[in-house]
Amino acid sequence: MREEYDIENLNPRKNPYSKKLKKQITINIDIDTIDFFKEQSKNSGIPYQTLINLYLTDCAKQKKQLQLSWN
Repeated sequence: MREEYDIENLNPRKNPYSKKLKKQITINIDIDTIDFFKEQSKNSGIPYQTLINLYLTDCAKQKKQLQLSWN
């Protein structure tokens, strides 16, 4: 083994996932909403936090606009 390696020249390819890094946040979500995604998780086999992320990512990609009405 060498004492030192030139890391930059070992693997010149850039990480293809570096643009898709995730950031941990804290968010308050209604219990009913969490339960909904947990049930979807059981049916699909995908972790519920991943499902929430996939749903929000889809909304962002499609540039969905919120349609709220306060009664």
